[in-house]
Parts: sequence; structure tokens; C-alpha cells
Amino acid sequence: MNSSIIRFILGNVLKIEGLLLFLPAIVSGIYFEHEGLYYVSVAAVCLILGFLMTRKTPESQVFYLKEGCITTALSWILLSFFGCLPFYLSREIPSFADALFETISGFTTTGASILSDVEALSHCALFWRSFTHWIGGMGVLVFLLAVIPLSGGSHINLMRAESPGPSVGKLVPKIRYTARILYVIYFIMTVAEILLLLAGGMPLFDALTTSFGTAGTGGFGIKNDSFMSYSPYLQWIVTIFMILFGVNFNAYYLILFGKLKKALFIEEVRAYFVIILAASAIIFFNIVNTCSGIFEALTHAAFQVGSIITTTGFSSVDFDLWPETSHTILVLLMFIGACAGSTGGGIKVSRFLILVKTVIKEMNSYIHPKSIKKIKMDGKCVEHEVVRSTNVYLITFVIIFSVSVFAISIDGKDLTTNFTAVAATINNIGPGLALVGPTQNFGHFSVFSKYVLMFDMMAGRLELFPLLILFHPAAWKDLFTRRFSQK
Repeated sequence: MNSSIIRFILGNVLKIEGLLLFLPAIVSGIYFEHEGLYYVSVAAVCLILGFLMTRKTPESQVFYLKEGCITTALSWILLSFFGCLPFYLSREIPSFADALFETISGFTTTGASILSDVEALSHCALFWRSFTHWIGGMGVLVFLLAVIPLSGGSHINLMRAESPGPSVGKLVPKIRYTARILYVIYFIMTVAEILLLLAGGMPLFDALTTSFGTAGTGGFGIKNDSFMSYSPYLQWIVTIFMILFGVNFNAYYLILFGKLKKALFIEEVRAYFVIILAASAIIFFNIVNTCSGIFEALTHAAFQVGSIITTTGFSSVDFDLWPETSHTILVLLMFIGACAGSTGGGIKVSRFLILVKTVIKEMNSYIHPKSIKKIKMDGKCVEHEVVRSTNVYLITFVIIFSVSVFAISIDGKDLTTNFTAVAATINNIGPGLALVGPTQNFGHFSVFSKYVLMFDMMAGRLELFPLLILFHPAAWKDLFTRRFSQK
């Protein structure tokens, strides 16, 4: 294992976080808040540690998928640990477990909160809380690849370990340029949303934090009622952008370079929009009698479908009060999630398409045993390795989900609460139903249950295996063997 490149990349991650922590410090200066001192202090620690870890450039910068997974998992753990310190040191969140939960929820773009009164936080805390969504949405290592020159031809392993979806490829021949293109698209779309929200009369601070949450599909609100008190215009702007950020970014790349026809024929994207339209229509007809008008019902249906399938987690209404049919649709959308290669979470639309096509292929083999038929996506044959990894992913997902539901059941809460709490965290949604509904929070769970849910949030964001590999002895065996042999 190339431990020196892991150390070097982790050092660069700490330097990036140190620089980013100055942004909430600037916000505290604008609003004359003393809490900014804690952000500056933690930023200084991150920068010092980062420079110490990167002072020696590794002789070899080539690493494989194993190093990529370990680096990615450790990067996110480091980000969350240092990112939570300003909350804890300032006593705005006095419990370390709660501060860590809130920060992991931010970086993983989950949006599940332990806070009962969000509006009591300082402006710099609210800014940092929402900004963690924007950082985690595209991924800090994707940003690292975009700005820091790393030699060696295996850096796709970093992007593959961090990017959501069953497969990750290069948009252009060089990974660095791919990362830059992704971040340019991400930045432009964020700025566009900010401008449209400002045009609707939203204050600048609200527009910034809302856009950070939308772009990262995170969902931390700066008001206790999430998005319920904003105008229908603002709700529709956020609805549109939530859905857009849930689209595979490969489609935007194709559109950017004039390949509109090819972008429109991406099978996953078409299925994604069909699911949104179908779910919105069913919920609309299910809740129209409970709303004051057709437009209100349509607004709430579209907003919540967009929020849940993209795993953003904003709430325009207390959907826990909706009929059971609507509850069922929303819970199903939690698991489906957004497109691969987007900022959204969940299992991903592409995996469900592969799963459905695998089932159809299996049924056809019963009817025509001698037939040989390949699974196709976008007119191309899906490699057996992709099908296999999809099946393994789903099995692992079910195991982790089941164990997590059992683990937090020790707290004695009802099944709906436990089931949707795990669904909302492992799929990076945010709100669930019952005691974790849109008007509730996760603060009532025990410390043990919070750590279980923190693991679920991290595992869900990193597609399970980069985090799980940290617990595999073989991943560290050659590292320790190499160290002892040197001694």
C-alpha cells in the first residue's frame, strides 16, 4: 500500500478545509459574531497539520483502487471531525456526538439534524452548516483533483471511490480536466439558482445557504419550518434546481458541447424524469382534497417528490400528515434516489434499471433456455462486472440497512421511526416519518444510535465499500508488513 500518497492527499484535504473554514469566519465578521474566532482557530490547526503532512512529496504517486477507497473514507472522516469542532468549541452544539452528527449530515448531504431550534444558531454556524452540503455534494477529492496537480495515471480510482453510481468514467482524456468540467458546471448552476432566488425577493444570506443545500442536495434549512414559509415562486425555483442537480452530470457535459440529442437519449435520465412525473401525479391526486387549491397541491407534490428523490430533504409542508399512499410513494423514492454521477444519494436510478433488466433477462431464460441475451443501457451492452457489482451492492445495502434498524431499535422507538430514520440516513435524505418527520429531528436518539446513523450517512454517501474496506484486515495487512520489514 502506498501510505505516503495517502498521507499526502489527506494533508491536502486538511489544507483545503482550513481555507474553507475562513468563509464562515468572514460571515461572522459581517454580522459581528464572536463565534468566528473558533472557525479561525480550527482553520489554523487544519492548515498547520496539512502543511506538515504535505511537506514531503511522495516518491510514487501511483495508487490503486484500494488506496483510493481508503483515502476517500479517511478524507471524509477527517473533514467531519475537524468540521464539527467549531460547533462544539463555541458550544452552539454542546455535545460532541451531536456536533459530529450535524457535520457528517452536512458533508454527506443528508440534512438530518439533531437541532430543535435552528434559528438560534449564529449566522456563521448556519453558513458553515449549509456550506458543508456544497463541499460534499460534488466531493472534496473531485475538487482536489481539479486544483492540485497529481502525476500518475490511476487517479480515476479517487474519483471512482467518491463519486456516486455503479460506474465512473472520464468525460475527457485527463482526470484533472474531468474534475474541472464537473466543478464548472456545478458552480454555474449554483450561481444561477442564487440569482433566481434573489429575483424572487429572497435575502442574500438565505439565497446562498438555500443554494448550497440545493446544489449539494443536502437540505439543511436556516428556518425551523425548513421551506414552508417561503413563497410558491421560491419553492418552484428550488424544486426545479433540486431535480436538475439530481441529473447525471454527463448529460450536462454533452449539452455543453452541443451533443443535445445524445444527452436526451441517456436512459437513466429519461427514467428519472418519468419517475418524478408519475410520483408527482399520484401524490397530487392523493392530496388535492387536503389542500386549499389545485396549484397548492401541485406545488407541494412536485416540491416533495423532487426533494425526496434527489435526497435533498427540504420540506414545504408536513408530509407526515399526508395520506398513507403518499407516504408509501415518498418512502419508495427514498430508496430509488437520483441519477448516478449527480450530487444526489439513494441507490440510484441506473442500479434499479439494471436490476429490472436482470430480472427480465432471467425470466426470458426460463422461457427460452438456449437464448443468449445481453443487458443493454443506452444501446450498449452492460458488462458482467457492472451487473455483478450492482447485485453485490444491493445485497450489502440490505444487510447494513437491516442491522442498522435492529441496532437503533434498542432505543425502544416505533418501527416507522426506526425504519425511516435508517432509510433517511443511509440514502442521505434527511427527514423521515413519525418521530423523524419533517417537523421533528434526530436529537432524541441515544448516543449509540446516533453513531449507528452517522455510519449509515457516511456509508451511503461513499457507496458503502470505501467505508467498509476500512474494517477489512487485508486492507491494512501489507501496510503493517511493510512497516515491520523496514524496522
